[in-house]
Amino acid sequence: MGFRLSKLYTRTGDEGKTGLADGRRIDKDHPRIEAMGTVDELNSVLGVLIADLQIQHLSALCAVLAPIQHRLFDLGGELAVPGYDIIGESDVTHLEEMIDGYNADLEPLKNFILPGGSRCIASAHLARSVCRRAERRYLTLANEETVNTQARIYLNRLSDLLFVLARTIARQEQTPEVLWQSKPRPQE
Repeated sequence: MGFRLSKLYTRTGDEGKTGLADGRRIDKDHPRIEAMGTVDELNSVLGVLIADLQIQHLSALCAVLAPIQHRLFDLGGELAVPGYDIIGESDVTHLEEMIDGYNADLEPLKNFILPGGSRCIASAHLARSVCRRAERRYLTLANEETVNTQARIYLNRLSDLLFVLARTIARQEQTPEVLWQSKPRPQE
């Protein structure tokens, strides 16, 4: 095993700076750190979703999400080492194959779906929305620096997979999806 943290606080960030793996120190609110933090948050939200799925005995879906947590940790590593790319086209293709596989078993959408119906469904939608934010933070960084295009695409596909998994969870739980009901238009 490589580097090990033996002391959790170093006091080196007390002035609002943090270190990248290449030794550079940058502001804690730099777009790179914002992207890293949001990817980390997404990974945490996926951990909650996996725990929720385990409680509901939906372990097949846990097996799908667990490797994604590792790829997100890799993506965080990419962000910590500018210029080092880990996420590749095969990672994106793998997500696309899963999306196609799960989506094939679902009824076509006829309305917008709201997050809810069960805790697991809502957790999947929460993960999807945090994933969309991670993608936006990644795009903000991409406007300033060169980043791995495949990682950006990976985040985009992952949000799609999380949407399809939310629908799959509803189907497996036999929980009706919460359909959006638009506000009636005023009579003219």
